Amino acid sequence: MTDVLPAGSLAGKVALVTGSSRGIGADTVRYFAEAGADVVINFRNKAPRAEKLASQLREHGVRALVVGADLTDPASVGSMFEQVSAEFGRLDILVLNASGGMESGMAEDYALTLNRDAQLNVLNAARPLLADGSRVVFVTSHQAHFIRTTPTMPEYEPVALSKRAGEDALRELIPSLEEEGIGFTVVSGDMIEGTITATLLERANPGAISARREDAGRLYNVSEFAAEVAKAALDAVPADNTRLVGDTSGFVAE
Repeated sequence: MTDVLPAGSLAGKVALVTGSSRGIGADTVRYFAEAGADVVINFRNKAPRAEKLASQLREHGVRALVVGADLTDPASVGSMFEQVSAEFGRLDILVLNASGGMESGMAEDYALTLNRDAQLNVLNAARPLLADGSRVVFVTSHQAHFIRTTPTMPEYEPVALSKRAGEDALRELIPSLEEEGIGFTVVSGDMIEGTITATLLERANPGAISARREDAGRLYNVSEFAAEVAKAALDAVPADNTRLVGDTSGFVAE
């Protein structure tokens, strides 16, 4: 996992990735550390895994802060940014990666609470630490990004609708973010091989992943997609604030 970002390109910067103890979030925060950034690893309930990752990243000569937080709890989010402020005093990159809604045993409105309300709260809580030139990246899927024009499988629809609601709510903040010199990019990807979401979808709808792979030709894996998320934090913000990753055939733009 090297050379995704130019060596030293993030030296002196501070990056926080939500849901970064595993999967796409972990690989994204690793790319940032490899490029020289000090990093904040956020987790909900996987402390040992987060601490192990932090130890690995410190080998790159950067600082790594591990902060557990329930993103649906404003007090917990507030505490997270208090720790970031105390440790680093600022934040240059915020990646809104954590999402969910397919877990069992959650409240009926959990998907909307996490994928819309929590995303807004995390960004608003981070804004005092984000200075001119900083970046915010929101991670989503084609199945959510295009949900208003392209139906998805029933098992995923509540999550897709909630993630699109979150994207829409965040986009409403773009003018005020731009006034403060904060860049905002949505990174939308096709189904990603090896993610928790893909595993749950395959369990609920056997054959879903292989069918999409056949339609698309190939699917990105976790590290490949994470590389695109990391690049979005450094590349110029697209004119439409959207970075599409992977095949978009079968999806209809608005």
